[in-house]
Amino acid sequence: MLPPITPKPGDKVVRRPRQSEIAPVTIEVERRTLSVRGPTSPMILIYGFLGVILIGTLLLLLPIATQGDAERGVADRLTQAIFTATSAVAVTGLVVVETDVAWTRFGQTVIMALFFVGGLGFMTGAAFLLMIVGQRLGLRGQLLIRAGLGEAQLGAIASLVRKIVIFSVVTQLVGIVLLFLRWYVFGELWEDISVGEALWQSTFHAISAFNNAGFEIMPDALVGGSSLQPFKADIPLLLIMAGLIIIGGLSYFVLADVVSKRRFGRLRLDSKLVLVGSVGLLVAGTAVFLATEWSHPNSIGAQSVPEKVTDAFFHSAAARTAGFSTVDYDGITHANNIGTEVLMFIGGASASAAGGIKINTLMVIVIAGAATLRGKRRANAFGRELPAEIVHRAMVVGAAATVMLIALFAALVAIQPELDFRQSLFEIVSAFGTVGLSTGVTGELNTGGRILVAVTMFLGRFGPLTLALLMAGRESNEPYRLATERVRIG
Repeated sequence: MLPPITPKPGDKVVRRPRQSEIAPVTIEVERRTLSVRGPTSPMILIYGFLGVILIGTLLLLLPIATQGDAERGVADRLTQAIFTATSAVAVTGLVVVETDVAWTRFGQTVIMALFFVGGLGFMTGAAFLLMIVGQRLGLRGQLLIRAGLGEAQLGAIASLVRKIVIFSVVTQLVGIVLLFLRWYVFGELWEDISVGEALWQSTFHAISAFNNAGFEIMPDALVGGSSLQPFKADIPLLLIMAGLIIIGGLSYFVLADVVSKRRFGRLRLDSKLVLVGSVGLLVAGTAVFLATEWSHPNSIGAQSVPEKVTDAFFHSAAARTAGFSTVDYDGITHANNIGTEVLMFIGGASASAAGGIKINTLMVIVIAGAATLRGKRRANAFGRELPAEIVHRAMVVGAAATVMLIALFAALVAIQPELDFRQSLFEIVSAFGTVGLSTGVTGELNTGGRILVAVTMFLGRFGPLTLALLMAGRESNEPYRLATERVRIG
């Protein structure tokens, strides 16, 4: 054993620290993510709408809300109430019984309140009620509302909610006045209609049109047909209804941006995409309708050219989300049916009363696809680059909606194989797009079919929102990347 080394006087002594003293200090910080479960998460939006549907179902089951209950069983009454409440909250408009026949004035008022709340949005409506009674909107409530609207600064949430509600109410009041003038002052909805009845009809249909609900309560025997079929030659009425539908499907954010900026070049990218997409779909839908129905005897074949163009424009607007129609969709061409299904699947703008996968989603997918075809790595539009995460979310929403649609259609065919194949597909697409158009099979649905279509309406209205909340809640920046390896495509 060697003796220890003793330093001599004057030698420099270098002391090396222990390994434990120079080891790096590791601090683990818990990653903050947005919870997507429980009553304190943004999923309260979904829970809230389910609660509204439950309340609406209970109200529609009351004897004061229905007519002819003695002729129906308990199960039939229950499924009818659930289906109608879901259709109203999801602003779809599909019905298993005629709204003016099955429901009293009280029941019709409940339905109108349901699609008003459904079009406005649960959290927006709830926040406005809290402000009316003097309650302060807390931070958690503001976060939830922002998640539901998709944007807005926290400090401006209360002001934004107030503006949205005022805009919605004022627009619907203008629609009520215009319809009342058309149906009572400058014409009659039907012969000898009273002032009160004309005002009620105007109120119900203006709110239904703005919220893209598609419900109507006009007696078929008095007006001469269902939906707006007796008014296919009434150009002023169709333009009023189309205007309400389009405004309700654009969203407050886009319209406010247009009013404040006034020039297209100054608009936000989101507004530009919505406006360009909406105009493109209106033009394309009008052209397809005219091309396929111009000489069709069961459609617009016997009408004048201005009436044909107006009808085509109206259906191009209504087919994307509203559900009103001036023709029987069971009697139109198959080509027009396919075009209508495409419009129903797309829907209107995000944060609007419309359903579908939304124009915003479609435009992002189209822009990203065009960039890929041109060999570009980044998707650009109007001098701006789309974030990669937005492109990925749009792709997920589009793919998930397609898969859900196929699965729901297959389920309906399995539940009721006796239904016509094309009619079943049209029904599911209409329900998923929350449109409300039908080829006439809604009344033929059995209990299982009604439940499935009700689920389809709910998924179509809130499915894209749910996906957006889930993806936003789980978004994180990965600290590393794996090695890249190519996969064959095509």
